[in-house]
Amino acid sequence: MTIIYELNPPKVIQDRILSHDELQESVEKFKKKSIQVGKICGGIHVTDSVLGIPRISPVTAGFFIKNTNDKIRISASVRVRDRNHTSITQTVCDAILLNLNGVLVVKGDPPPTGPKDSRLIPSDVVKQFNAQGFGEKIDLYLSISNNPNFEKIHKKIDAQPKGFVTQVISSVDQVTRIVDNLKPQGFDIIPCILLASELNQKSANMLNLDWSGYSKDISGFVKEVHKIAGNVLLSSPNDFNGALQVLERCR
Repeated sequence: MTIIYELNPPKVIQDRILSHDELQESVEKFKKKSIQVGKICGGIHVTDSVLGIPRISPVTAGFFIKNTNDKIRISASVRVRDRNHTSITQTVCDAILLNLNGVLVVKGDPPPTGPKDSRLIPSDVVKQFNAQGFGEKIDLYLSISNNPNFEKIHKKIDAQPKGFVTQVISSVDQVTRIVDNLKPQGFDIIPCILLASELNQKSANMLNLDWSGYSKDISGFVKEVHKIAGNVLLSSPNDFNGALQVLERCR
């Protein structure tokens, strides 16, 4: 049972390719954040090039965190949209060798430049990895809608991931419905909550998220969801200090 915090690795490109010194400075800031949050939560999940913008590898970023806190649980997203199977296999092997705990295989947002779609399907990738025995070495996860049609997710269920990470949820009812349907089948459920704050409003707008149902008591909502699912993933892309306060109250 874990409260997990989501961290974005440093960008590689910001209108231009960053210099080594600029990257190193960004990495140090990332490490500092991971140390702060690692003291008050049970896990950190590292994203993979959100919005298709190139960032440092989430597996590499996860390794940085492990070097500062070898007791915290680390997972990383792995995009399939712009990778082939060989590349994804290398990434998962790297995650295993670097002692990460889990990998969330996702389609990923389209990149601003370059190939737009490898046509790989996350559930097919996880199914093949399980057939090859990777699931015995590292926990494999798939994403799931916050309001799934359970009659249309057979491919995801048949892939037999360790569990599912939800899209951003906005109510306890959404979590209860997913847990009641999937947890009895042996799957872990990790509901994702976006921290309701003014600094995260742009992200909420992009997701068409109505957080009015929990914005007045975010820590209470996190605790309630955690009680139902056993896990929570807290996302706060633009309000790190606000997230620290919520995590402190949830300890």
